[in-house]
Amino acid sequence: MGANVYRNKKPLALFLIPAFAFMVVFLHYPFVMNILNSFQQIGGLAAQSKGFQDPWFANYRDMLQDKNMVTALKNTLILMVSTVVFQVGIALILAILVDQIRVGAKFFRVVYFFPIVISATALGLMFNLIFLRDKGMINQVLEMFGRTELIDWKDQSRALVTMLIPVMWQYVGFYFVILITGLNNISQDLYEVASIDGASRWQRIRYLTLPLLHNVICTCVVLAVTGALKAFDLPWIMFPKGMPLNATWLTSTYMYYHAVESRNTDYGCAIAVLIVVLGIISAKVVNAVFKEKDY
Repeated sequence: MGANVYRNKKPLALFLIPAFAFMVVFLHYPFVMNILNSFQQIGGLAAQSKGFQDPWFANYRDMLQDKNMVTALKNTLILMVSTVVFQVGIALILAILVDQIRVGAKFFRVVYFFPIVISATALGLMFNLIFLRDKGMINQVLEMFGRTELIDWKDQSRALVTMLIPVMWQYVGFYFVILITGLNNISQDLYEVASIDGASRWQRIRYLTLPLLHNVICTCVVLAVTGALKAFDLPWIMFPKGMPLNATWLTSTYMYYHAVESRNTDYGCAIAVLIVVLGIISAKVVNAVFKEKDY
């Protein structure tokens, strides 16, 4: 009788249809409309379309000539590389270190994951206070060590690094949890056998831990690269409207600026389409470079 229950697939539709309808209404339909809107003339959010652009690809042509768009793409590429090197890299080091200890491991897991649960708005305001030129925490610490000249951490030459530091710090814990879970799934018997054979701690990490974590690391890299395209809240709180001098634009913040702030919604839609295309391409490239392996 139990087998007959699983053979009858019709009741599954009762559960699948609502979920499918939800995705169509709130994901697929808005995405298709976003593509159509990128070819039309729309002054602002909820404004009526004035018809198609002349020519219809005008927004995409303008993107090729937009210097701020070039800056946004360059900064987003830097953010992608930084997330892979620093977020995933630091998370991997921390996960391996925490996996080696037996006392206080839970404490470190909570501490490293804690930034994820804090609102990005609160983090942005906090780091704005930390990087203040006058009475900011970093400049006050430097003054304690005898530095008299105040550093403007938000000038054009330092703004991008100032923005990247909190973004990197916020999501290290996210990848740390994924990697530490992957480490917990590796059998301790393998390490015991390697120790009996005379393998050092570094050799166990090099020839056991990293190969067995390959697929988990691949997943983290894909999430990091695609997440860099979606990073918005923390950068916008710290540097709204690409301040200073349009030096800190990202594709996500530049899209929001045109769609909401400058009442140029059709151009924002075109940037959104570009973000989706870049996300698909980058994910394919990462999956091609970090091919999953069976062990």
